[in-house]
Amino acid sequence: MRNSILEKVEAAHLKKEVPAFKIGDTVDVHVKIKEGDKERVQIFNGTVIARKGSGINAKFTVRRIVNNEGVERVFPLHGPNIMGVDVKRSGHTRRSKLYFLRNRSGKAVRLREKWVGSDK
Repeated sequence: MRNSILEKVEAAHLKKEVPAFKIGDTVDVHVKIKEGDKERVQIFNGTVIARKGSGINAKFTVRRIVNNEGVERVFPLHGPNIMGVDVKRSGHTRRSKLYFLRNRSGKAVRLREKWVGSDK
């Protein structure tokens, strides 16, 4: 049970439109980068392997492979530097945390695509 006073203070800092994505989705995260006095938007793409927290403390972890090395970044969902999250591909998962992908490499990292449709 959360304190109602804290919820009112946090409500002012929550984003109005929270991007809809799930564990296993391949996403592009648009991050605002400040270099000196300039600002630019950099895209970090990868697979969402975890989500945790609620409210203003909600975070998600994105993993990708760069030069045969795994890179993971944890992003605050309601952070001011997150400009947007675009879902590129939806993966089918049966778990809430995909930490087992850390031990895999190559084609074994791929997840089965979620089937959407009503033809069958």
